[in-house]
Amino acid sequence: MNNTSGYPNANNEIAKFIDRRIDQLKGRKSQKDVAVEAGFINTNILSMIKTGATKVPFDRVPGLAKALECDPARLFLLALEQYFESSALVAIKQIFGTVVSENEVSWIEALRKASDNTDPPLTAKRAKILRAIFGKIGPYPGQ
Repeated sequence: MNNTSGYPNANNEIAKFIDRRIDQLKGRKSQKDVAVEAGFINTNILSMIKTGATKVPFDRVPGLAKALECDPARLFLLALEQYFESSALVAIKQIFGTVVSENEVSWIEALRKASDNTDPPLTAKRAKILRAIFGKIGPYPGQ
């Protein structure tokens, strides 16, 4: 997404994220479908968010996350970035830590069960196997 709209929120992380998710959903949902499913009356709202002309209202995050088929906590953190300066965001992240989605919680629970709660370290070999599950090739970044 290349945006030269001049709006202060143009090209922010939530705009990029929404643009990517809509692109990934093509063939199953249009941008208009996502807007309608999220409960927006103005179906052009997603274009306005992507150009930075408007911000994602906090109360719309759950419906938009459902329509985009993404984690609402992740989307909410991206929405926060539109409203707060970086120092406030740092404080929020320090207080609440890493946001873990429901799906990630399921992965963690499966890992604990498979390892008999031994808390195994993530080795290069294990990271490579995990990446292979998702069709990624090569080592885990940073290893």
